[in-house]
Amino acid sequence: MNDPISRREWLTIMSAAAAGAGTVLPRGSARVASLPVLPLTSTSEVFIPGRGRGFMKFSFDFPEPSVEFEGYRFGFLVFTRENTYGLDAQRMTAQRSGDDLEITSSGLVWAGGQQTAPGHVTARLHKRGDSIEWDVTAQMDQPIKSVTTVIRGVPRGKISTGGEPFDPRDDELLFGYPFSGGDLFGANTARGLATPLVIVQRGEGDYLFLSSLDDQVRAKRFYFQPGEQGYRVEAVFEAEGWKDQTTLRVPTWRLGRAASVDDAAQAHYAHLERVYHLGAWETRPDAPDWVRRTALVVSLHGMHYAGYVFNDYARMLEIARWVATRIPPERVLLFLASWDGRYYWDYPLYRAHDRMGGEAGFKRLVQESQRLGFRVMPMFGANAANRRQPVFARMADAATQKIDADRFDLNWVDWDNDRHQEGWLAYMNLGVPSWRDWLAGRIADAIDRYGVDAYFLDIVGGWINNPQADMHEGTRRLVLDLRARYPRVMPCGEMHYDGLLEFIPFYHVGLGRAGARYARWFSHLSHPAPGRGSSGVHESGFGRFNPETLSLSPGTIPTITVVDDTFSTNRALMEAVIERAKAGAT
Repeated sequence: MNDPISRREWLTIMSAAAAGAGTVLPRGSARVASLPVLPLTSTSEVFIPGRGRGFMKFSFDFPEPSVEFEGYRFGFLVFTRENTYGLDAQRMTAQRSGDDLEITSSGLVWAGGQQTAPGHVTARLHKRGDSIEWDVTAQMDQPIKSVTTVIRGVPRGKISTGGEPFDPRDDELLFGYPFSGGDLFGANTARGLATPLVIVQRGEGDYLFLSSLDDQVRAKRFYFQPGEQGYRVEAVFEAEGWKDQTTLRVPTWRLGRAASVDDAAQAHYAHLERVYHLGAWETRPDAPDWVRRTALVVSLHGMHYAGYVFNDYARMLEIARWVATRIPPERVLLFLASWDGRYYWDYPLYRAHDRMGGEAGFKRLVQESQRLGFRVMPMFGANAANRRQPVFARMADAATQKIDADRFDLNWVDWDNDRHQEGWLAYMNLGVPSWRDWLAGRIADAIDRYGVDAYFLDIVGGWINNPQADMHEGTRRLVLDLRARYPRVMPCGEMHYDGLLEFIPFYHVGLGRAGARYARWFSHLSHPAPGRGSSGVHESGFGRFNPETLSLSPGTIPTITVVDDTFSTNRALMEAVIERAKAGAT
């Protein structure tokens, strides 16, 4: 690499080398052909400098030797926890046999190709009708963090992640799965994906999709870097942070064609149905009959972080009694947001608060509401605990770090309005027994003590690739263990990713067209309240309640946010939402 040669010279040399390598040999009924290695780099065929929004990148040419297959060019990168490695073009072979291609490299380079390193990478690509599928195995003498497939030849077009396609113009795009791939803030913030699928609309009825066929919840990222003719695309697989793997086998990627966004999503979700055992909403056994009959959710807000009480338990019961005169209570779910004291500050205590009416007042609220026919669901934080609560020492070992060891706190909220985000909340990992056991115990206590019908898991879709333990598996164990003890008590989540659909049937953030087959949802707890649009205990302040549409959305179960003035001064709007819920009930 110390004597740079031109692209044309490289191609000539590599083609000659391939020709002298025996070129075509029989292998069974197919023939094996050696293909040339193309001398591409990280800056080949893309806008340098970028013309729109961009992301961090090397300020030099990093080698990305690639091989053409079915009109696309494929290259590969390997990442450890200390550096970036590319394939050594001088130690690469590429052999095609019919619809299959095998690329191997018996060595790696780093420092932009100035240094070499031991390692081995094998990629196997297969043509499957209109799709290409491939898997990669990388081996090094140190743990491998992630492996990227670099794909060139992807056409420019509108982009979709399962919804309506949008035109990114000349912007670079980064998508992360799940929970934005764990990077919520900073210059490399990714758009969130609920499932690892990205779609490019090339023209009318002409769509290209890229998806991971993994059978586990593991981080994926998709990076689209535009050039004049097409995108340079990175499909990044990140290994489990809690494993040290010197041999990393990347789950199968698929690059395919479809006639519509829905067709592309359907092909991907057919895979998800198999690996996560997803069943249709109408027949899934973990959705009780009462939730299928639910036509209205009433979000009763309790105490704000600052200690302001929107509704105490007695007031909540008064509101429930009024609602019961307007709609059959058996069609209504009462969602109790911040029933347990100061919102988030009192996490993870989860006990009735004296200022709200104490244990006796909360028990009366639940039991009398249920006697009327309502179902009742209190709120719990799946992954938030206040470091300043004395009990935190019991679960401190479950505080989360990301895969590169940077501490991940729930520090993105200005709770007290001093115009600075607070950092006293630890982000907790349910994969660690101390936290999972604590939270399970608090939820069980609410079920045993008050007889609630469901429990809400705040930020349950917030998966982080934590080196300590598998956060998804910990969440799954929490829910399934509680289900074994309380089979009639339903879990509900804030937001979702695909793997959660297996064991959580109900949410309060929309699932999109594809996810609607498996679960249902109501409006977020910050949904604007009738009148001034207060978000209640949530940190977002005020939104806009639309009295014409009643702020209702298609596919979302009608929801009323009830704050301090909702029942006293905006009862007519409450009645209007209830009438709309009754009209849409089946």
